[in-house]
Amino acid sequence: MLQPNMAAFTASDGVRLAFRVDDFTSPWRTPATPVLLLHPAMSSYRRWFGWLPILAKEYTCVTPELRGHGASEIPGEDKPLTLERLVADALELMDHLGIERAHVVGNSAGGYIGQRMAIETKRVATLSLIAATPGLAGTQATGWVARFQRDGIERFIRETIADRFPADQDKGFLEWFPKDMGRNDPAFIGRFVNHMSSREWAADLPRISCPTLLVAPGAEPIGHHGQYEAMRDAMPRAELITYAGMPHNIGDAVPERCAQDVLAFISKHETGTENAA
Repeated sequence: MLQPNMAAFTASDGVRLAFRVDDFTSPWRTPATPVLLLHPAMSSYRRWFGWLPILAKEYTCVTPELRGHGASEIPGEDKPLTLERLVADALELMDHLGIERAHVVGNSAGGYIGQRMAIETKRVATLSLIAATPGLAGTQATGWVARFQRDGIERFIRETIADRFPADQDKGFLEWFPKDMGRNDPAFIGRFVNHMSSREWAADLPRISCPTLLVAPGAEPIGHHGQYEAMRDAMPRAELITYAGMPHNIGDAVPERCAQDVLAFISKHETGTENAA
């Protein structure tokens, strides 16, 4: 099977990171602010399969593969694996491409990176968070690592598939998804999940001053839906859309719906129509 052609750059700590740029905008248009898409854990560029045909028609889309994921290098134990390092990776990629500010879209763990980018910098034009709470501390994620290191990631995903997708999800997708997730290195993913399970920053959310869209699963099994309402209330410029009855992986279950909602949000703030009377 042919794979997308990925570019790469070297982060400041020497780890080689893969990324791709997709742009199907009209070439005579003035370039708009790019979109930076940050994927979930155990993921890759391919997780945006339903998003890019929609977003890349209107905006240049930059899709990195997080360190240790996809075509990016798995860092050794001597290299840091922290949320701060993942934020630095994203900012260094923006520097590499000459991007001053971006519309940041973070799906699940990718949303943790996006939140910290918006908290710590002014380089986030808008922030769209897909099923992304302020950290995993205190959730059942703390028990995941032992399971997938014992049974393998693919089996773990198959056994938890009902927490991720509705019963009527496409059968071909449900067969592909665990296999794709199972390609990840269990030891590295264990490090990744253990770190994320130790982090929580709800108290910092009021520092996110950019326009923020929360797209939340109504039947969230990781924590609870009330977290998203609390996030909306904590951030000065936040909006909340809830997909009623949906479990966690809404970015994969209904990618076109998510992409359309994010596109409308980004476009509103790119053009300034949110200020129109």
